[in-house]
Amino acid sequence: MATAESLPEDIERAAAAVIEAARKVHAAMGADRAKAVYEACMAHELGQRGIACAARVPLPVRHGARALDTGLRLDLLVAGAVIVEIAALTEIPAVFEEQLRTYLKLADLRLALLINFKVAAIEHGIRRVEA
Repeated sequence: MATAESLPEDIERAAAAVIEAARKVHAAMGADRAKAVYEACMAHELGQRGIACAARVPLPVRHGARALDTGLRLDLLVAGAVIVEIAALTEIPAVFEEQLRTYLKLADLRLALLINFKVAAIEHGIRRVEA
């Protein structure tokens, strides 16, 4: 059972599956590909595992009774519960985490994973952002 500080088990399972998929993709593709390559491989790998994964999901902004299309897109939405932002950068600017906090608020979700594939060991490229 989840406490106020912990996330529900299904969200943690989805996050663990994303991390395992990232390990497999990084092992297969290395650290020198474009973001779009990793995004496609991650979506494929998660699909192969039977995990629902949608790519480039529009994230409208609610203003009053309207949903406004601002052009915001989630790289991946996994199991309808975990936002995954893919990067392939030498350094990740701090603004990425703030962006993910905004996405979590707009989507009314609790967990995002920022995965930077341009690292020697993928474990060093994974950051959790919680709402």
